[in-house]
Amino acid sequence: MASLLALISSLLWGSADFEGGRLSKKHAPLAVLGVSQVLGLVFGLVLVVISYSSNPTIFSDLSFILPGICAGFLGYCGLACLYAGLASGSMGVVSPISALSAVIPLTYSVMHGEKLSALTSLGIVFALAGAFCASGPELSAGLPLRPLLLAIGAACGFGTALTFISIGSQTSALLTMVTMRLTTFIVTAGLAIKFKTLGGFASSEFLGLVFMGVADFLANLLLGVACNNGSVSVAMVLGSFYPIATAVLAFRFLKERLHFVQYIGIVLAVAGVALISAF
Repeated sequence: MASLLALISSLLWGSADFEGGRLSKKHAPLAVLGVSQVLGLVFGLVLVVISYSSNPTIFSDLSFILPGICAGFLGYCGLACLYAGLASGSMGVVSPISALSAVIPLTYSVMHGEKLSALTSLGIVFALAGAFCASGPELSAGLPLRPLLLAIGAACGFGTALTFISIGSQTSALLTMVTMRLTTFIVTAGLAIKFKTLGGFASSEFLGLVFMGVADFLANLLLGVACNNGSVSVAMVLGSFYPIATAVLAFRFLKERLHFVQYIGIVLAVAGVALISAF
């Protein structure tokens, strides 16, 4: 069940990234990110109210607060690095490296005593290689320093955020996610005040923004639940499959051509899932 939740998390993340990329062609990427994060916070608060009505003791342990704040801030920094890197036009450098963010929580969980069988470890290697290749790495033009550093920054931001998500989710996955969104709301409000704009979105675009916010929130929540109900290492690796969902959606709806290396990535990812699930 934990593996299934992590895979659904990847599907939701990839779908949200696809919609975010589509809207970012017309609007500032940070505006798209900020508004969607605020809408995700509203969705999360609704879930908290529903949860509190059936379980008033959910706030008895507040140890989720610090991990939630750290996850929100570091995740936002990761996204800022990602968008800045993509804006440089080096998507084939930035996206594959940022997709390796799962290495950080994987290393953390192994260092803290999580045991993996040899075949599960092999499946994880296949899965990580699949996520990398599915992002469409383009190394023929070399590795320019600025996009490379931004890609590493994005991977570190996402990876450390995922680690804090797994820590906070030991207390409450839902409240960790809401704390994350409260943190990003403060950052978003500060940017909106500084630039004196809310993004200039048309009313017809808010459905896509709502989808982004809800899908991203649910992706984080399901990944947190998966960490509590199975191997953290496996959950984090399977949760890193979002580039596959984004690439497939772009192929289906935007008619973007998949490169040969992306097909290889999908095959490797499926092989990795098969090994992880079987053993």
